[in-house]
Amino acid sequence: MSPFIAELTGTMLLILLGAGVCANVCLHKTKGNGAGWMVITTAWALGVFVGVTVAGPYSGAHLNPAVSVGLAIGGEFPWRNVCPYIIAQMTGALLGAFLVWFVYKDHFDATEDAAAKLGVFATGAAISNPAVNFAAEAVGTFVLIFVVFHITGGEITGYDGNHTLPVGLGSVGAIPVAFTVWAIGLSLGGPTGYAINPARDLAPRIMHAILPIKGKGSSHWEYAWIPVLAPIAGAVIAALLHCSLK
Repeated sequence: MSPFIAELTGTMLLILLGAGVCANVCLHKTKGNGAGWMVITTAWALGVFVGVTVAGPYSGAHLNPAVSVGLAIGGEFPWRNVCPYIIAQMTGALLGAFLVWFVYKDHFDATEDAAAKLGVFATGAAISNPAVNFAAEAVGTFVLIFVVFHITGGEITGYDGNHTLPVGLGSVGAIPVAFTVWAIGLSLGGPTGYAINPARDLAPRIMHAILPIKGKGSSHWEYAWIPVLAPIAGAVIAALLHCSLK
């Protein structure tokens, strides 16, 4: 699998499972309607685990433009690959959002609340205060990127009598970043719904705007700049701090 296809596929799976749990919890007549924040944050974390497991061996599983930018600033990812990765991530997020709409179409039709429909695709402020909302997204992303810089490879070492050998742990290496996203959602997700990923919010918001969703209301583009720019700001700060501590 090429790195481009890996990023596309991994991000598609992330959004399929992440936006999918939002649909299950928020839309009318689903089996999970009203299940709550713990279910949402847990499924997003597991969506990260699934996406990283699939994409990790081929692309490093960024699945997030803020990760790609942060690692490039930190000198751990070539700048020439940033734009191709972001294109793959956006494309995957568009596909994931489309699949969520397709799977839950009957429930979108059965739901009258336009805000609930938008909430499946995109984040929004619980209390509108652009400066604080921006800071919340930046701080959450800072935590994610700073931890990513400190995650080691998914391996332990063994000894064959002559040499120390790495013993791969495969998908177990995806657990630290999944736990980090889970912690961010539980602790810092309240003000804005913790996009912490420009592709996670922008691409599904675009899909919300173009899909024929009955009674969907506004896509609230006046807010959309925050979950795009704030995660990048948080990633830049995390990368610069990491570089200063080397």
